[in-house]
Amino acid sequence: MQNFKNNSKSIWFISALVSTPSSFQAPRNFCLMRALSKIGYNVTIITSDSNHLAKPPIFQSASHKEEIEGLKVVWLRTLKYIKTNSIRRILGWIDFELQLLRLNKKELPSPDVIICSSLSLLTILNGFLLKRKFQCKLIFEVRDIWPLTLVEEGGYSRFHPLILLLAAIEWLGYCYADEVVGTMPNLQEHVSDVLGYERVVHCIPMGYDRFHIENITPLCADYLDRYIPADKLIVTHLGSIGLTNSLDSFFECAESMASNSLVHFLIVGDGDLRDKYMEQFSYLENISFGPKVEKEMVQSILAKSDITYLAVPRSKVWKFGQSLNKIIDYMLSANPIIASYEGFPSMIDEANCGVIVPPGDSLAIRHAIEEYARIESIERKKIGSRGRDWIIDNRSYEKLALAYEKVLF
Repeated sequence: MQNFKNNSKSIWFISALVSTPSSFQAPRNFCLMRALSKIGYNVTIITSDSNHLAKPPIFQSASHKEEIEGLKVVWLRTLKYIKTNSIRRILGWIDFELQLLRLNKKELPSPDVIICSSLSLLTILNGFLLKRKFQCKLIFEVRDIWPLTLVEEGGYSRFHPLILLLAAIEWLGYCYADEVVGTMPNLQEHVSDVLGYERVVHCIPMGYDRFHIENITPLCADYLDRYIPADKLIVTHLGSIGLTNSLDSFFECAESMASNSLVHFLIVGDGDLRDKYMEQFSYLENISFGPKVEKEMVQSILAKSDITYLAVPRSKVWKFGQSLNKIIDYMLSANPIIASYEGFPSMIDEANCGVIVPPGDSLAIRHAIEEYARIESIERKKIGSRGRDWIIDNRSYEKLALAYEKVLF
């Protein structure tokens, strides 16, 4: 078996959910760790093979080790799930922690720093054990605020036993990790609320990978013919189609604009609610549902679009900000963005590349579309280009890795 040890400082990045370059989703964690590796650090990623957005290798043993673009990646074989809101997903996280405990760590380089990244929130418990074993620094990275998300968007009571357990784990992470990192810009307010006192929280948000804007795969003619009509204003939602994507008002808007022959609504992606929406709105000719595409095709889809759309549910979670992959893709496309969002100011505000409308307000979405439809395409591109310029200037993974390095060492 290959021994990965070398003489540089060593980082372990541990998360049940890590996307690699072959994944459907933009691999933030992989790109950040790859950038740190290029600086000179010895990086090991430990993750599970049950991430539905990743493409893990097929293996039969309890673990599998491989090297991907200079990074050591350790895959743990865990319980699989299909639906993101299923009990099997939670059981899969528990299984990941058990497999992590059993993993033979002697063949890995001893860590100088360990990053435990949610989800799963449970990983920070393993982090404390590993910190004690290796006498190293421990970073608690928060990409989703749990259990607050379960309470606000999942309908759980604050006094549910699962919520109380997760809240206790969250408190331990915030209290005893050496550093806390979040992808959202206002996480410090939430951490202070949980702890009852202020502590420093570092923001290392989502970024963009140069590969995905330099290596774009064109769409086939059949895809264009079937899903993207010519000579229309294309309003695109690209990404997951599930409960947390709050697309009801988007479809209500499309329904109200059915008589407008100049505007077409394009939904590209997959998710738990895709079939439901397709059946419910199949009678509308101004909507098309395109299948999920590989990451390298995302910008080709957006290049055929005129306006991009995203939505999140009304929730206290957004009070602490957001950093969504979807916004990165939209900004890189140089199209204006309509966001159904209510919360801490986002990259869209900073770049002034779109409009924010209240969540669940289909009339406000319609007015925003009609306003963009009234202006010339060159003016729309000027608005969208502000987003592209801002994201390229501020969110390269090389720049974010340098910021992370200051937190780690």
